[in-house]
Amino acid sequence: MSSGPLTLLAILGLAVPLGSQPAADGAVRDVIGRSSDFSTRLYRALASRSDDNVLLCTASVWRGLAALLGATGGATREELRTALGLAGLDPQNISDALSTITGTPAGGGALNLRQGTALFTEASAQASAQFAELLRRDYGGSVKSLAFDAPQDASEAINAWVRQQTGDRVQDAVTDVDPRTKWLLATAASYQGRFSQAFNASATADERFYVDRYHVATVPMMLRADKYFLAYDRSLRAGVLKLPMTDGAAALLVLPDEDVDIGALEEQVSSEKIRAWIRQLKKTKLEVQLPRFFLDRTYSLGDALRTLGVVQVFGDDADLSNAGGPEGAKVSQVLHKAVATMDESGPGDAAAAAAFSSPPPRLTFNRPFHFVVYHQTSGGLLLMGRLRDPTKK
Repeated sequence: MSSGPLTLLAILGLAVPLGSQPAADGAVRDVIGRSSDFSTRLYRALASRSDDNVLLCTASVWRGLAALLGATGGATREELRTALGLAGLDPQNISDALSTITGTPAGGGALNLRQGTALFTEASAQASAQFAELLRRDYGGSVKSLAFDAPQDASEAINAWVRQQTGDRVQDAVTDVDPRTKWLLATAASYQGRFSQAFNASATADERFYVDRYHVATVPMMLRADKYFLAYDRSLRAGVLKLPMTDGAAALLVLPDEDVDIGALEEQVSSEKIRAWIRQLKKTKLEVQLPRFFLDRTYSLGDALRTLGVVQVFGDDADLSNAGGPEGAKVSQVLHKAVATMDESGPGDAAAAAAFSSPPPRLTFNRPFHFVVYHQTSGGLLLMGRLRDPTKK
């Protein structure tokens, strides 16, 4: 199956674990595994709070918090390291590994990615020059002073920065800023993903999508017959379809059986489960029908992060001394925004759909499903989501 452009923006850190070399190095593989564990735990914590569509750039949050680790000291640092699964690792080794796995994809070529990282600080809570240099050197970010006591102006300044970083692909990252904010860590990213097997727009037709037992939506359904990698998870009673993309990433679409609740399925999603899905994939002839959709989600992640043990960095006793934070400085806001589109677009030289002597079995994504986007060489997770209703953002 194939699909088109995937665009995402994340506020609070971007980490895209895309390896410039195979993930055979033990230290790199270890960091990727730990980030994946945190990513799936965060996704479960967030998804359990909503029955709507979900889209989370899990890697971005992990990267943002890893950057924040360099600002913390004492008990605040130890708590954050434990929550991220990085206990026992030297912070410098973490940033070195991240630099390795966010390089050019194996096989050459560039990722369709624009990104930027910034720590917005209130004038009285300026970060030190040393931390600003760390953020610039290891995370490609910068420290910017902002007047949070003028919320409208602050929102406009953050959004202007986001537009600059994403080439105007994302317009409104922030609509409301708390005037009491001292520190706001933000990363903006725009990712244009093109699936290797593009759909033919002429085959797209309106079909039913069963949102739940009481609601049915009519949505544009894309269609393509080809050879795909497919697996079936008997424990979860769900099919798993792999959709490769041209830049080295791939999407896994997880479709539960008709009588299986998507929320119950997601409670079981873990990094180990995702790796098991990938190992079980086998190529088969298939006709795939997938809804065209657009997702635009914004979250305040404080509550979800607290359930994972990230508490002190938000409290009055936060130790941000390694960033030169003045007494009383703390991270006041953790924001995350993700935008994704999936349509018929593909590579300019997209191959024609395979021709079979008889129609192969059809797999139709006409009910809520879960999806994961990951880097095929390293196995690093990029984003996770749930499509509950394609007619809604």
